Amino acid sequence: MNEKTLNTLPVWGEKTLLMGILNITPDSFSGDGLISKDAMQQAVLTQAQVFVDGGADILDIGGESTRPGAAIVSAQEELDRVVPVLEWLKEAELDVILSVDTYKAAVADAALQAGAHWVNDVWGLRADPDMAGVVAKANAPVVLMHNRSQPQQVEVRERLGGSYGGAEYNDLLQDVCDDLMQSVQLAHNAGIPDEHIILDPGIGFGKTVEQNLQLIKHLDRIRVLGYPVLMGPSRKSFIGYTLDLPVDQRFEGSASAVVVGMMQGADIIRVHDVAQMARVIKMTDAIMRVN
Repeated sequence: MNEKTLNTLPVWGEKTLLMGILNITPDSFSGDGLISKDAMQQAVLTQAQVFVDGGADILDIGGESTRPGAAIVSAQEELDRVVPVLEWLKEAELDVILSVDTYKAAVADAALQAGAHWVNDVWGLRADPDMAGVVAKANAPVVLMHNRSQPQQVEVRERLGGSYGGAEYNDLLQDVCDDLMQSVQLAHNAGIPDEHIILDPGIGFGKTVEQNLQLIKHLDRIRVLGYPVLMGPSRKSFIGYTLDLPVDQRFEGSASAVVVGMMQGADIIRVHDVAQMARVIKMTDAIMRVN
């Protein structure tokens, strides 16, 4: 069990937390994959320190790209990418929560032993039947993300990048809530307590542009389920398709989505542009929490 876990659960409601994305992949959709085979340890530590100095409360370390159309990575390759990074970050003793972005139980298990405090599962415990047990055994918080993505539904435009098409929904908001609560039940069945559960509506995963906008506008529907909510709109294709902008020009669109999401109850915001978005979040928090 990770001995730091019990000290890495925030007091919810004091402020909106900022999760910085560390993509340990060569093929991140946003073009910010941090390392390749020839990358050096110092590059990882430098980027992590920049994020912490910029205001990150959490670092989310991922070894497999979840961009539409990305190649599936074996568990061993993912382990080879993320475990050394977590060991370096643990040794650096940064004042930050370390989250591993994986849906594979073997990767989560090794990552938790290597220094990760949280697991961020983009399939909400549904992809690997052993994941819930691994999280429960480690006494670790877990992010349960909603996901109905289908690889065959990917649309790729050269300038705007890939986008998952919308899955079939009878009622978008209710279906997302129902699916998330099914993931919560999987967590409960394995012995994961409510206080270790965080929900993520899965912006960009199996939703159309309009459906992503609806989810952000009505994020309060997720919040009333009774769990902290993480939202990750940063640089995603629904912003690019709305503004007709490539991935490197989506900061303002991302900031707009973040502000609306915060006003609808988001507790954690997952971003690429940490220092800039930290200012957006701090200002929005100041307005929202003033008497």
